[in-house]
Amino acid sequence: MTLTLLSDFFLFTYVCCSVLLLLYGLNTHYIVYLFLKQRDISGRDDLEKEARYATRFEATESLPVVTTQIPLYNELNVAERIIRAGAAIDYPKPLHEIQVLDDSDDETCALVDKLVEELQEDGFRILVLRRENRVGYKAGALEAGMQASEGVFIGIFDSDFLPPREFYRRVLPHLWADERCAFAQARWGHFNESDSWLTRAQAMGVDGHFIIEQTARNRSGLFMNFCGTAGVWRRAAIEDSGGWQHDTVTEDLDLSYRAQLRGWHAYYIPSLVVPAELPPSYRAYKSQQHRWAKGTMQTARKLLPSLWRAPLSLREKVQGTVHLTHYSLHLQMSLLAVSILPLLVGFSLDIGLYRSVLFLCLLIPAAAGPSFGYFVSQYHGYPDDWKRRVLRLPFLLVLGFGISLSNARAVVSGLFSNDRTFIRTPKKGALAVKQYAVRKDRLPLFELLFAAYCAVTVGSLLFLHEYALVPFVVIYTLGYSLVGFKSIGEARACRA
Repeated sequence: MTLTLLSDFFLFTYVCCSVLLLLYGLNTHYIVYLFLKQRDISGRDDLEKEARYATRFEATESLPVVTTQIPLYNELNVAERIIRAGAAIDYPKPLHEIQVLDDSDDETCALVDKLVEELQEDGFRILVLRRENRVGYKAGALEAGMQASEGVFIGIFDSDFLPPREFYRRVLPHLWADERCAFAQARWGHFNESDSWLTRAQAMGVDGHFIIEQTARNRSGLFMNFCGTAGVWRRAAIEDSGGWQHDTVTEDLDLSYRAQLRGWHAYYIPSLVVPAELPPSYRAYKSQQHRWAKGTMQTARKLLPSLWRAPLSLREKVQGTVHLTHYSLHLQMSLLAVSILPLLVGFSLDIGLYRSVLFLCLLIPAAAGPSFGYFVSQYHGYPDDWKRRVLRLPFLLVLGFGISLSNARAVVSGLFSNDRTFIRTPKKGALAVKQYAVRKDRLPLFELLFAAYCAVTVGSLLFLHEYALVPFVVIYTLGYSLVGFKSIGEARACRA
């Protein structure tokens, strides 16, 4: 009886995870289809709209005050770079209010103060805002800065971004053209993607979101998200939507959904690229992904009831739900990896049926969806270089499988925990003046244990001549091994 119950449990888990992966995979095909219907990312329509408002920038007396917010917390390596880049944006100095929201408690404070004083002497309207505590983390800093600001529009740049000089000339026309536009989001670029295979794979992953998904969602009338940086908010929309709230660790996603539920619109500008620094280490990358996964699930838990009560079409509700829960894929992937071996060893099961129906009908379409999306992102995003860039796809798949355990833990935390601690991602910068440590974690040991478990699963599949699943589980083995060994190696290097 006990063995039968266990067998049924693992089979149920496997089938449920496979079905969910299938649905998410098929939805990726749908998103790619929507993108291909609106695939012009050259910016022709955007540039035409921007040209209609170009003369407004010449009549400075009619321009609004714009606030640029730069939130910082112990960013000695990159603070000067982003502050100078923010000050260099082409907008009249008297109307460009720059706020450095500095919550730092290290040498960053002295650097910021010196730099701000220098820029003030050069005629820039810039100041430093410091709080007595870090209540609300980034969301709290943004809210405090907004209360002390005069800007009708508020641009936000994290410390690892480099906005181009023409940023406001490109973005503001889209907010002027639609008075109900809450925010306009630029596309993320990457200025350190060639540093390693890790950064190359990350670049492809980011492109999948910013080239394909954001374009498809926005141009098809679906909810999209403000990505925390490289965008501009309308102050009235922030205030009308309840302001910055810190009951999740993805305050950007939370506010953008609340605004759209209030009837505000969003606009995405794929032709405006703002380069950023990709996390240079596996530990930093996992930290970033953990925060995004946890915060996304917290936001889903918070806003899904409101989404389904809202007067929206069924398509908008379903796509919003998929968008807010997509990180649950990593939990499903991890459970799938755990379930395969018990189904093979010691339980009564028609393995042939399991192999042919469940694997061929569920896993292959699910796996093909994201891969197809990444391929399309490179083809349309980099038409002159796409053949070389798509060679990164196998490594991205291995990396994606490898971080599934870390993200699965984040998903569970987001669903069942109220922990709102904001763990930032350390930035290296060009000079790497100071090495910021990532929080210590024993998860790499479990990743290696999972790698060993998956290796045993591969051996069992070969022994039982069940070859169809072997490539699938081999990717798990490689992914967990890569991420686990690299994370341990980086931790040892930091202690040395």
